[in-house]
Amino acid sequence: MTYLSDFDTSNKREATVVSSERITPDTVPEVRSIILRVDQADFSYHEGQHVGVIVPGPHEFGHEAHFRLYTIANSPKTTEGGSVEIELCVRRCFYIDEFSGEEHPGIASNYLCNLKAGDSIIFTGPYGEAFKLPTDPETNLLMIGSGTGIAPFRAFMQHIYEQQPDWKGQVVLFYGARTGMETLYRNDIKDDLGNYYDQKTFKAFEGLSQRPWMNTDDGLQNVLKDKAEDIWELVQDPKTHIYLAGLETTLSNFDEVMQQAAGSKARWRWMTEEMKEQDRWSELIYS
Repeated sequence: MTYLSDFDTSNKREATVVSSERITPDTVPEVRSIILRVDQADFSYHEGQHVGVIVPGPHEFGHEAHFRLYTIANSPKTTEGGSVEIELCVRRCFYIDEFSGEEHPGIASNYLCNLKAGDSIIFTGPYGEAFKLPTDPETNLLMIGSGTGIAPFRAFMQHIYEQQPDWKGQVVLFYGARTGMETLYRNDIKDDLGNYYDQKTFKAFEGLSQRPWMNTDDGLQNVLKDKAEDIWELVQDPKTHIYLAGLETTLSNFDEVMQQAAGSKARWRWMTEEMKEQDRWSELIYS
């Protein structure tokens, strides 16, 4: 397991907020698309990487700065002036103190969501090679995520359909949300996924929770169950790469469904180990 303390934060960079746009309706939890501009010629990144946002302090418990990772939600983009743009998908979070029962704002998410155009932030990175997009256009991509875990998949799709139009492999997305209004990048405010539905290689399956008042992935689990046979067939193709992003339940739900599709827990474990050895299995799971 990787901890935030494992990341090197010594190489700090500055970015300027270009825009901050809410991409969920007012009736559901706030998620914002935040575009940052980096004016340093030596900075670059690729799809699937993340950056570390540093929130200046002092904060509770005496630490001077707060560090939080965010996966980049766009394919690399350079402006006419030579600047690099990064897009982050940020949910404004709150947590309940288990002792007092009081609600407290998440430090990094509220810091980012409160930023305005023209504000500056300090960040580090990019980090991560876990979510690297294969170069072979015949590769099948099976992407499974929930909540803001869709961020790296959005970057993948931008790259494939805007920069690599000869992609021949299947691009299949399974995405879970509590309600239709919480579906990111496919709602009345932001409908980026709608750009790709006319692509022959692209399929997307949305699973909505049957218990939207609870923080669960049951919607994702249900849609995975419905398509379990198709997923199992795709998994057995040696050209298929699997990517999982989101809460720990995203991984556990996928494992549970695939164990049944494979016929046994042992067979599925063998299959996953084989895919990991062949670098065809990637995951970005957070608690």
